[in-house]
Amino acid sequence: MMTRRAFLAVAASMTPALVAASKGASTPRRPRPTADQLDWQREERALFLHFGINTFTDREWGDGQEDPAIFNPASLEPRQWAHEAGAAGFRSLILTAKHHDGFCLWPTRTTRHSVAASHWRGGQGDIVQEFVEACRAEGLKAGLYLSPWDRHEPSYGDSPRYNAFYADQLKELLSNYGPISEVWFDGANREGPDGRKQTYDWPRVWALVRTLQPHAVMFSDAGPDVRWIGNEQGVAGDPNWSMVDPAVVPVPGTTGRAATLMLQHGDPAGAVWRPGEADVSIRPGWFHHESETARVRTVDNLVDLYFTSVGRNAKLLLNVPPARTGRLDDVDVGRLSEMQDRLTSLFGDDVTRGRRPIWRTDKGRHHIDIDLGAPREVSIADLREDITRGQWVSHYLIEGAATDDWRPLAEGTTIGYRRLDRWPSATIRHIRVTVTGAPNPSRDVRVALFAGGDA
Repeated sequence: MMTRRAFLAVAASMTPALVAASKGASTPRRPRPTADQLDWQREERALFLHFGINTFTDREWGDGQEDPAIFNPASLEPRQWAHEAGAAGFRSLILTAKHHDGFCLWPTRTTRHSVAASHWRGGQGDIVQEFVEACRAEGLKAGLYLSPWDRHEPSYGDSPRYNAFYADQLKELLSNYGPISEVWFDGANREGPDGRKQTYDWPRVWALVRTLQPHAVMFSDAGPDVRWIGNEQGVAGDPNWSMVDPAVVPVPGTTGRAATLMLQHGDPAGAVWRPGEADVSIRPGWFHHESETARVRTVDNLVDLYFTSVGRNAKLLLNVPPARTGRLDDVDVGRLSEMQDRLTSLFGDDVTRGRRPIWRTDKGRHHIDIDLGAPREVSIADLREDITRGQWVSHYLIEGAATDDWRPLAEGTTIGYRRLDRWPSATIRHIRVTVTGAPNPSRDVRVALFAGGDA
């Protein structure tokens, strides 16, 4: 967790408007999530699937010169991907339909650099089709990533031609596979042939998604629906506001300190609702490499990532790459199962259940008091704002007492959809949460407490 000193250093570098709002300034009405954005965040976790030609070259970035014939998973099983994801508590999956090497996992009409030129299924297969069918069979949502950077396509760098090419690929993906829940973009933009630089037509891309998949949320560092959290470590900023100033990060790939701060922390005075997605891989790389199997993240680390993403008002996008066989690695699947078991154990018994919270205001400070009825061991607090009304809280303090011996347990900045705090196990009967930064925050904040074990 960010230290108090580190937080103050970040806050001091923010714009005056952001600092003022962090101290409690508010507007009469703030942005609120759409129904699709709300559903997206309530899922809490999504599984990313990096799979493609790199899986067979043992590389992270292909150069577009690979022979499609090498792509030949022996036992492709997207139903296994979806089943294991659902069993581990994930509610949606995102597949790399095309990575930077330009190899397409569907038989596109736009290029021969696709599964149609491979030996897999005799060139008659369609991984995107099998993927979306598997998701629906398991009751999960399907999302797709289409890399804007294409190292195979000769028109890359000839901006008008490539933008038309890219739009055609997007039309195929969004027209032929039924509902797509999330369309994932990034700002990857390197030189094309002969050093040519590509200028992407993002307004055209976003308008196309809105037309063909009106309920899909669009992810990129610029949104327009969901923003990148600014790193690939699964760690959201603290504070983390779901609002942003769209002028600071107008298009994917925007760089600079102001953009970095906006991605990591949002802006309490921001004009649009754009919550953060924290992506991270379960392995050191994003594609499956057998040599990295011994370095798959531990269950302790995965649970920590849940606290630093979902527990900081973001969504966790965990990459679990299928192996060359076309199945998820048994080691990775085991970690996902352990993670789910641990989270179920941590959040299985809310000791506030059935206890009536008392709301009160004292000297301009809003308090939520709960009598647990008897002394209980607690070590985790789960705070949630009613974000259908927007996000307001800019600071909170959690205190506990066995009798009248009040002591601080945790203190933080934003809450948003969900805020999780851990501390060494303490025996308390009374809990008090003091919140600021909202016109009537106490009635819009839900409090849950769990034993959880020591932090």
